[in-house]
Amino acid sequence: MSALLCQKLMFDIPEDVHYINCAYMSPLMNHLEGIARDVISDQKYPHKVGITDFFEPSLALKQHFARLIRIDDPERIAIIPSVSYGIANVISNIEMSEGQNIVIASEQFPSNVYPWMHLCDINKGELRQIERPKDDKTWSQAIIDRIDNNTTAVAMGHVHWADGYKFDLPRIAKAARDHGALVIIDGTQSVGALDFPIEEVQPDALICAGYKWLMGPYSIGVAYYGPYFDDKEPIEHNWINRKDSDVFQHLINYQPIYRPAANRYSVGETSNFILTPILSAAIEQLNTWTVSEIQLYCSDLIANYVGKWRDMGYSINSGEAFSAHLFGIRLPEGADSISLKPLLEKHNVFVSFRGDAIRVAPNVYNDHRDMDALTNALQEFVNS
Repeated sequence: MSALLCQKLMFDIPEDVHYINCAYMSPLMNHLEGIARDVISDQKYPHKVGITDFFEPSLALKQHFARLIRIDDPERIAIIPSVSYGIANVISNIEMSEGQNIVIASEQFPSNVYPWMHLCDINKGELRQIERPKDDKTWSQAIIDRIDNNTTAVAMGHVHWADGYKFDLPRIAKAARDHGALVIIDGTQSVGALDFPIEEVQPDALICAGYKWLMGPYSIGVAYYGPYFDDKEPIEHNWINRKDSDVFQHLINYQPIYRPAANRYSVGETSNFILTPILSAAIEQLNTWTVSEIQLYCSDLIANYVGKWRDMGYSINSGEAFSAHLFGIRLPEGADSISLKPLLEKHNVFVSFRGDAIRVAPNVYNDHRDMDALTNALQEFVNS
């Protein structure tokens, strides 16, 4: 049982709103609003902005995220505006020959598909989109079976964004490495709520948007880049990522050397005086709660409900493929989701519909009242 209690008081969610949709967008914590007001107010007084303000908040964000994913070196973290930006830095540094392939899971989020489509198109390569088998438990194996000596990279999430299917990343990553392929992970729908086994996976890149499970604002994210990318080229060439960029009077002494490790991949204006401190504080709070306790809290929260939903005729992932923070509820055979949506609205339940699943994504601000409201809506749908 989780030692973490419900944290709803840290959020401003109305009592009659049942927001079980962190996979869509996290609500900001109350204290982040205060930070936002302060940093916006600071922009009225640019004479108070010093050189250290360009660097220290960014370093703090990198340190908090490094701790979250359990790595020692915050210089391996880049600050990015979006997942597509982080993936673009990957794509631009991959050498792919005609006839080689990229392996992805089917129906991934587009930001981790379109770049690979482009890479395969320009290099006459093959994009292998591995379909979900009828037996869900074999999906990870199906992906492993399609990795071969011509695989350039395996690119996927830790969980599937549509229904939370949890992939066996350690096994998949090992298969990729055994064939000399890169391992590129979109951690947007898992990092912050599900432990990421970084030592077992050893990703070459781990890329995360900040506004979902990292509980930060929109338009900022973080990415880990491994040693493969240390001597590669970023997609943009900005001043702050260069060696000695903190010595402003010497900026015209143009510097060919980058700051260490992943710094070269940070977006221009990475100091971002408004968004960076907010995301940094959000991740700091996650580290206080700990990711393992967040996942356990979600598991405890839904424990008494999953069986009820199945008894009503709904299907849900099970076993090792199940993640408690994000899961899909599929309707009984022949049911139409269109008529369920008004019932969810009637009960003030906020979830998402992705593919053929109702995507449910609880977090530490949810409690049994939210689960009861969802359950009542599902029961009313079955009864109708």
